Amino acid sequence: MIDATMTKRMEEATRLTRAGKLQEAMAVLQGAIPESSGVETPDTAYSEGNTFDGTCEVIDEESTESNPEPAKSPAGAFTSGDIKVPAAWRDKWMKFRGGIVQPEQAPSASEEPQPGTFTAGRFTNHVGTRDYKLYIPSGYTGQALPLVVMLHGCTQNPDDFAAGTQMNRLAEEQLCCVLYPAQPATANTSKCWNWFKTEDQQREGGEPEIIAGMPRQIIATHGLDKSRVYVAGLSAGAAMATTLAMTYPDLFAAVGVHSGLPHGVAQSLPDALGVMQGGTGPLGGGKSKGASWASEVPAIIFHGDRDTTVHPRNADRVAAQYSKLRQAGASVEQGKVVNGHGYTRTTHHNAKGNPQLEQWRIHGAGHAWSGGSTKGSYTDPIGPDASKEMLRFFFIHRLASSQL
Repeated sequence: MIDATMTKRMEEATRLTRAGKLQEAMAVLQGAIPESSGVETPDTAYSEGNTFDGTCEVIDEESTESNPEPAKSPAGAFTSGDIKVPAAWRDKWMKFRGGIVQPEQAPSASEEPQPGTFTAGRFTNHVGTRDYKLYIPSGYTGQALPLVVMLHGCTQNPDDFAAGTQMNRLAEEQLCCVLYPAQPATANTSKCWNWFKTEDQQREGGEPEIIAGMPRQIIATHGLDKSRVYVAGLSAGAAMATTLAMTYPDLFAAVGVHSGLPHGVAQSLPDALGVMQGGTGPLGGGKSKGASWASEVPAIIFHGDRDTTVHPRNADRVAAQYSKLRQAGASVEQGKVVNGHGYTRTTHHNAKGNPQLEQWRIHGAGHAWSGGSTKGSYTDPIGPDASKEMLRFFFIHRLASSQL
């Protein structure tokens, strides 16, 4: 475990980062690892170039990226637009990874062919530009289908995430469209959604505004059902999904958070590392920056209890931000996948008996998409099917007419 001295260094680095003294903060972090070398060049926060409000361009039918970069952690706290962590620190942090063994690179991250279309496109607004992949099931004939937005973890891309979650197969069976925004290396060198940066935690600004603009454009283009738009993610993508639930509750009818983190609890790299570890972040004894955030968007939460990349207690912290959905007398169910993981599901229902908040604790699982396919990275095939359960939960919910 990180000892007390290292913890103090992280806290001091956090203070210096908030004060804008990035070099001093980096020096403190490097002091915790004597063998580390100098500071690397910061990455570019967003790609430069001309942007046009609300434009959407189809690029081609093939993926622009066939394989994810070598994986470090899909939670994405190793790099940011401010500072980078030296390799020695990164290697030390990697010792905290748990769960099933994953290849450092998914050699053939491609989903089994589906009869629908899986098209690449690009969205641009005044904040920036992001590529995406969109799956439209073969049963689509112009009707107002639901839309599920899927946010990948670090080092992943839309093709990898689609292959691992198998969401396109389910979309074909249950008739919905699936949108996979892509985070480029120009925004974060590990392709992480920047959940730990203040400018990317607000409504009408940063990455949340870009992501929120995508489904609006897709809905208008294809005539989809704007009352049934859902968002889900893994790790850094899950953290961004809950950020969207907090900042755009008028857009998303439900949210799925897999191995994620609470909204607004980190504003710097040291903050993020502490929150991920579970004991040294703002909610681990310091001032709780995320406590004031709350959302009434129905939520389904998955987390492995042996996750050493994002500490399992973060699932409880995420659930706490949806506390308005909690009802007295929640039901608790124990179950087990045949030849797989056991789980505990805690469900809070509304007055009509519909689940408003579900929390799944997967026993023995690490940092991986439960029930996913090995065709994608960061998956655990022997857990309950998170994709199937999320769609079941999502389709119970739609936005009230007053929110449209």
